[in-house]
Amino acid sequence: MSAKVQWEKFMAPTYGTPSINLVSGKGLVVTDDQGKKYLDFLGGIATNVLGHAHPAIIRAVSNQISTLGHVSNFFSHPNAIALASELVSLAGDKSAKVFFCNSGAEANEAALKLSRKTGKKKIVATTGAFHGRTIGALSLTGQSSKRTPFLPLLGNIKHVPFGNTKAMARAVNRKTAMVIVEPIMGEAGVIVPPIGYLKSLRSICDKNGALLVFDCVQTGIGRTGQWFGFEHEMIKPDVITLAKGLGGGLPMGAMISLGNASQLFSPGDHGTTFGGNPIAASAGLAVLKTLKKEKLLARAKRFELLLKKRISKVKGVKEIRGQGLLIGIEFEEPKANAVRDLLLKKGVIVNAPSESVIRIAPALNVTQVQIEKFIKLFSEAVAEVHSG
Repeated sequence: MSAKVQWEKFMAPTYGTPSINLVSGKGLVVTDDQGKKYLDFLGGIATNVLGHAHPAIIRAVSNQISTLGHVSNFFSHPNAIALASELVSLAGDKSAKVFFCNSGAEANEAALKLSRKTGKKKIVATTGAFHGRTIGALSLTGQSSKRTPFLPLLGNIKHVPFGNTKAMARAVNRKTAMVIVEPIMGEAGVIVPPIGYLKSLRSICDKNGALLVFDCVQTGIGRTGQWFGFEHEMIKPDVITLAKGLGGGLPMGAMISLGNASQLFSPGDHGTTFGGNPIAASAGLAVLKTLKKEKLLARAKRFELLLKKRISKVKGVKEIRGQGLLIGIEFEEPKANAVRDLLLKKGVIVNAPSESVIRIAPALNVTQVQIEKFIKLFSEAVAEVHSG
């Protein structure tokens, strides 16, 4: 029985049936059950920041699982404490507190609950944003195609255009509990806001006493060449949500609350069985240590410039945008799906979040040779699609 048949027989139909069945990986190269190799330029959707089977993660997880597997939240353990300490340091606020969970949706659910502790219920989010698929996170998500089948969702949530400071200023008032925004909208097609937009949100929230929450699930952990993806605006949010790259491939999420927001939760207000699990936390520590040791954030910025310079010259490309190694390539015509499919045949994995955009998010330890190979095969694929 083929993998496709088994998938359709046993798996809940929440996704389309995958066209390939991956069985192994090393670095940025993955192999399917037919022995064909692919260059992974999606990274598990910005998750495998160190690629596949990275030695540091293998050592950390192997050592931990042979020592202590799971302890629940009734007990502490060194890995969670050490990882929380690292995140507090990266956030630049000694008063910050960390809540560990297992995914980005859970991190955003925690932020939503935290905002209720302000005594207010109104929330402002942005059109096109993606914050997760659980009911609370889906209520924050600004994509009608994902929301409509599950209406009614949570009330008191208003969506305004992303990047529009005036619209945000009109929507936020003294009744607003929080504003939640992605520093770069990933699922919407790697949409980068105007310079100064994130800074303006800080001013609007301060004026109205609202929490400013940055959903850094996709932009965080070095993906943009910064630890979180908003640092270039020289501001500090009240809450940062993380997942994806934090576990280096293991299920790991976190909500970091800063300043006064760090005191809103009390014992019993929130919890999770697996959050901060010793094994996942060991992977998180290995990820942060390796990113620092190998200076991979700086590499992400260098490759950003190279990709933008070379891809922008490809005929049919309207715009290339993003930061670090979270890149969106927009075409002049809606041919992204065709380019994606052809690249897969050529042995390159990318994603098309819309009919006009290809998204790439390779591991941050991608090599110069692999970048050059991607550019070559991408250029070939675009030319073939446009000529065909």
